[in-house]
Amino acid sequence: MSSTPRRVVVTGMGVISPLGNTKEDLWEALSTGSSGVGPLTVVPHEAVPLRFAAEAGQFHGKIDQFGPLAKDQKKALRKGLKVMCRERLMGVAAAQLALSDAGLDSSKTDPTRTGITFGADYMLTVPDEFVEGVLQSLDDEGRFEFSRWATEGMPQMSPLWLLKYLPNMPASHLAIYNDFRGPNNSLTLREASANAALGEAYQTILRGSANAMLVGATGTRIHPMKMIHAIQQEELATGDGDPAAASRPFDLNRTGMVLGEGAGAVVLEELETAKARGAEIYGELLGSASGSAVGRHMVAQRNQAMANVLRAVLRSAAAEPDDVGHVHAHGLSTRTCDIEEAAAIHEVFADRTEPVPVVAAKSAMGNLGAGSGMVELIASLTALQHDRLFPVLNYETPDPECPVAVVTDDETSAGGSFININVTPQGQAAAVMARDFV
Repeated sequence: MSSTPRRVVVTGMGVISPLGNTKEDLWEALSTGSSGVGPLTVVPHEAVPLRFAAEAGQFHGKIDQFGPLAKDQKKALRKGLKVMCRERLMGVAAAQLALSDAGLDSSKTDPTRTGITFGADYMLTVPDEFVEGVLQSLDDEGRFEFSRWATEGMPQMSPLWLLKYLPNMPASHLAIYNDFRGPNNSLTLREASANAALGEAYQTILRGSANAMLVGATGTRIHPMKMIHAIQQEELATGDGDPAAASRPFDLNRTGMVLGEGAGAVVLEELETAKARGAEIYGELLGSASGSAVGRHMVAQRNQAMANVLRAVLRSAAAEPDDVGHVHAHGLSTRTCDIEEAAAIHEVFADRTEPVPVVAAKSAMGNLGAGSGMVELIASLTALQHDRLFPVLNYETPDPECPVAVVTDDETSAGGSFININVTPQGQAAAVMARDFV
């Protein structure tokens, strides 16, 4: 093997989001200050105390939304749609769009040296899957009889229903449809999944185990059951005001996060492999890191987790705080998480000559669960291409407890490099550092 260090570059990007289903639509919305938050339609609004969400309303899961496909791919994919839940549909679509954007298929790469790493939320069955079985198990007075479930209820369910909800299936589908036979893994680390998946794929290429990796993440927080979990456990923006003003990262008057859905994917390649096939290069990964921090009573310490990961990703990239052009923050818009994240950023970048610019795409698209980090990475890579950042929506009154330089205009330079960071409520954090290709 060559002693020359391998370099890992991004050659394709695909996105399904509340701000559109192309990287161009995503950038147009972010750069012009448009919001993807609107009235909640996926569940009856009277059923939950929420009136708005960030739905990927332009995505309908039809075969024509998966990008250009070979005839045999289209046939196989169309057949597979019936065993995909919405999260999986979004993830597979974003990944196929990234492959198309990269111009990569099994005829242009060694399939044994091409792999997949995919991040996802925990996936839950929708209640509709059980309706027919429950109806068959009711007595004459309409009461559910559990003793009838095994013999009369379960036979009414599709024998393939569970395949719709296994979080490792996006990577499985994509490997089959594209004949990618290299390393394959799935990560379920909630909001940290995207950057963790990027980190694993990056290290896989660095150590020579693959020349190309398809990396994606998909998630939703507006699934009926997950929405109930969020309402019970997390800080949510509520009320009947303007939906577009609901997500307010780092603003003094923020009231909570906005629930959303979406997916993103990128193609990573070893530099010489990408150059050999004449691929367009969007940026280069420089480092990755992940970690977790909890107290002795198992209470998450998100500020410590994020500070640890920010320092670790700088070490991984052999970079100093002054080398970072901007930070794409988790920017959840909750009272507690924003304070903890701002403290971590301030701590790590305190000695910079100038404050590090901070952006947060969640101000425009809410929390997409595992999909957030990948869409945010694509947003920052696109910002590098345009050499300017996008404004954080609804940042009007600085919070003294959030001492970070939030970007509020569209003229701030992207700086040529960035760190993308995400964290979970359980204190798991992951980050990557990337730069414009030089």
